Amino acid sequence: MKQIMIVMMLSIFTLGCAQKAPEVSKTQFSKEALNQKLEDENGKNISVQEILDQHKGKVLVIDFWAGWCRDCLKALPKAEELEKNNPNIDFVFFSLERSKEKFDNSLERFNMKEKENYWFSSGWENNFNKYIDLNWIPRYMVIDQKSGIAKYYAISPEDPEIQATIDRLLK
Repeated sequence: MKQIMIVMMLSIFTLGCAQKAPEVSKTQFSKEALNQKLEDENGKNISVQEILDQHKGKVLVIDFWAGWCRDCLKALPKAEELEKNNPNIDFVFFSLERSKEKFDNSLERFNMKEKENYWFSSGWENNFNKYIDLNWIPRYMVIDQKSGIAKYYAISPEDPEIQATIDRLLK
């Protein structure tokens, strides 16, 4: 009986925590999502729209991560490889750390200081993350030159569709 209960609990935990692909791949951001504020390393508020505007005309990869996320840390070397193999592409990193102090510590600890980093000071539950169906990290999105969503959902920097999307957008 005890073994059955343990198996049932593990099954429920696994089902409840597994990353589930969104049913719809969105191609544009909602107004509410674009108005979502993040903070940069200096504590300055910036909206998603302002971040996208800074990269307009370029292909942009958004990497969602956190220093507490084992899967994110395991993916970092491959994310760096993707970045190195695409020098004409912009990369930004959206952190889901739980505090500014942890955000700062993770940037230092994982050598992310030279990259463009922002964090959701409002926490995981916010208009942007709800709109993009963020239910797990790491997560990667490819944004086209006009700030549209070209690749909505990828859970690994090794997903071949990321590179295929980048290549298609650069043609």
